This record gives sequence, C-alpha cells and structure tokens, in this order.
Amino acid sequence: MWRNSVSFTPKLFSNLNYYHHGSWSSSIFYANGFIIVPQFLSRCSSSSAAIPPPLGSLKSRFLKPKSDEIRTFSPSSSVASPFTSAVQLARHYSRCYWELSKARLSMLVVATSGTGYVLGSGNAVDFAGLCWTCAGTMMVAASANSLNQVLEISNDAKMKRTRQRPLPSGRLTIPHAVAWASSVGLAGTALLTCKANMLAAGLAASNLILYAFVYTPLKQIHPVNTWVGAVVGAIPPLLGWAAASGQVSLNAMILPAALYFWQIPHFMALAYLCRNDYADGGFKMFSLADPSGQRTASVALRNCLYLVPLGFLAYDWGVTSGWFCLESSLLTLAISASAFSFYQDRTVHKAKRMFHASLLYLPVFMSGLLFHRLCGESELPSSLEAKVLDSGTDNQKSKGRHTIAGTEARAPVAYASIAPFPFLPAPSYSVP
Repeated sequence: MWRNSVSFTPKLFSNLNYYHHGSWSSSIFYANGFIIVPQFLSRCSSSSAAIPPPLGSLKSRFLKPKSDEIRTFSPSSSVASPFTSAVQLARHYSRCYWELSKARLSMLVVATSGTGYVLGSGNAVDFAGLCWTCAGTMMVAASANSLNQVLEISNDAKMKRTRQRPLPSGRLTIPHAVAWASSVGLAGTALLTCKANMLAAGLAASNLILYAFVYTPLKQIHPVNTWVGAVVGAIPPLLGWAAASGQVSLNAMILPAALYFWQIPHFMALAYLCRNDYADGGFKMFSLADPSGQRTASVALRNCLYLVPLGFLAYDWGVTSGWFCLESSLLTLAISASAFSFYQDRTVHKAKRMFHASLLYLPVFMSGLLFHRLCGESELPSSLEAKVLDSGTDNQKSKGRHTIAGTEARAPVAYASIAPFPFLPAPSYSVP
C-alpha cells in the first residue's frame, strides 16, 4: 500500500475543496494504534491545493497518536463521558441486583406462585391479579435472597461457587444490599396487600422471615435446615392460591406437598455434588455427616416415593382430571428410578442424573396441573341449581295438594326455613 503513496498524494490533494466543505473534516479512522485525523485538511485553502506539501510533512501531519486525538477532540469527549459513565453505572448495579436477588431462583418461585393462583381461580382467571401477585412475589423473593447473601457473606467468600457474588467480591457494600433488600421486600408486601389480600401478604412476609432469619442461620447449625428450606419452598403456591381465592383449602395442598417432597431429592443431590464446597463454607449439610452417601440416597429415594400418591389425590379431590393421575404416576416413577439408581451406585454421575431429573420433574408436574385442572366452581353451582329446582318442584306439588284440600298453604317463620336441621324448633305458622 505504501509503495503507491507517491501516486496517492496528488489524488488526495486534488479534491481539497471537497474535504474542506464535506463531512470528513471531523472524521476519525483507526489503523494499527494510530488515529487518522483528516481535520488538518480544513486548514488548506484553494490556492494552496495546487502546491502539495512534501511527502514527509504529509505523513507527519496525517498520522497522529491517540493522545493527540484526545486533546484535539476533548470538548466532544467531555460531553459524552457523563452519559457513558451513567450507562456503565446502570449496567453495574443491574448486574449486581440480578445476582443479589438470585433472579433465576426467584423466577422459579414466581412460577410456583402463579401456578397456585391459576389453580385457585376457578372458572375465570383474573390476569391483572395474576400479574400483581407475580410481581409482589418476585419482590419478596428477591428481598429474601438478598438478605440471605448479606448474612452469608463470610461463608460465600470461602466457596468457589459463590465467591464471585456481589458482596464477597466487593462490587456492592453491605449497607447498599440491606437497603435494596428492605425496599423491595416492603414494596412487594405492600403490593400484595393492596392488589391481592392480607392473607397472601401475610404468607409472603412470613416466608421472607422464615427464609432469611430461620433457614439461613440454621444452615450453619444443623442439617435439619434442608427440611426447613423445603417448607419455605412450599409456601409460594399457597400464596398464589390465597391471592386468587382468599382462603386456603385442602385441595390447595397438592402443589405445596409436591414442592416439599421434591425439594428433598433435589437438594440432596446438590449437597452431595457440592459437599466439599459446603464444608469449606462452614455449612452443616446432611451429606457432610454421611461419607458413604447411603443415607443421603435413601432420604432422596424415600421422598421421591412420597410423590407417588399426589396425582391420585389431585384427581380424587377434584383438582385435575384422571389423565393427570396417570401422567403424574409415570413422572414420579421416572424420578424415583433416578433416585434408586443413585442409591445403588453412589457416584457423582448418578447424583447429577438425579439432579437433572429433579429439574425436569417440577415444570412438567406444574404444566400437567394447569393443563388437566378442573374448574371446581363450575360443578358446584350446577348441583346447587339442581337442588333449588327440586325444592321448587316439591313446593309447587305441596301447594297443589293444599289447594285441592281447600286449605291455603301458610309460609313458615323465616328462621325455620333456613335448613331442616333437627335441633331447630318446628316451624310455626301464622294464624290468619
């Protein structure tokens, strides 16, 4: 390229008027660590265009280091630097909040809460209420996870899996994290109070307290923390059901029971895979007191078998159709088979297989619940309507009999017509 620089020079200076009046007067080109600045062309006049400068002066003026360019364009860079700094700051804190909130885990909590809301909605699902419930649940879950990392900052710094989190790595300060957790926790609880009901807000607040201030310190005290954490994971579906229906009934326990029993094999597999890391962090996990892994595998298998009757109960209690009973049984047998394989051969490979099976189980189970759900409220009004029709027909027949006999039927007192309970007094009729 530079071999033809002599022939390139006359062509370059033959169009100086174009460069002087065009948009190239402020352009910048990067080449091999240098910045090509054609701005010097604007200093040339039309009279000097006929006398090109020497080639050496052309190179010295045409090629400038980056530092010269920065001094040349300092006004524009000073204008752009605040905007660039603001964008970088926003990206930094967004990333920190995302990691501090354990966003993917929080979204799983939101999914279980939303499933509970749909199951408790009956015939019609209030999509606005569903969105408000999911938003409030997300805020409370983010607050609980943030407080968990605040309380475990020294433990996270010792573990390879968690030492790059915002607090151990120093990307975020503890007061900042506490302020973030407090603000989103209060906002989420207030949102559930205003847009759902007090029962849902109370369940959310109690779950936050249970996770942050009971489960988190218990992880460093006793292995029972796994079962307490399972209770924490089982509450969000109840929250969703309560937000939709305003109450907690027996058939609302299907999904919470599934989540409780599902979490045991899921976390047993995780604790077995990361037991060295948990030991370095100072956590008292169940797998650390079981060097052979036999008890860990047996606990996982036992809780997988507890999942078997849930499909039948969902069908028997009128939550789903009979197809879900079949699908749930097959799904549970699949995860139980992976747990039994881990029980027979306690290796890292079999533990990973059980862990992956648990990850597959939950979304398929919740999808089956939603797909095969029955609108329980649709059956209740029909039965009540049939009873009302039957009672109306009986009243008309009774009135006809009284008319035929020549005696007019008399209405009973109001309290006696509520229900024919034997402990109520006999109906008294008004005397004409």
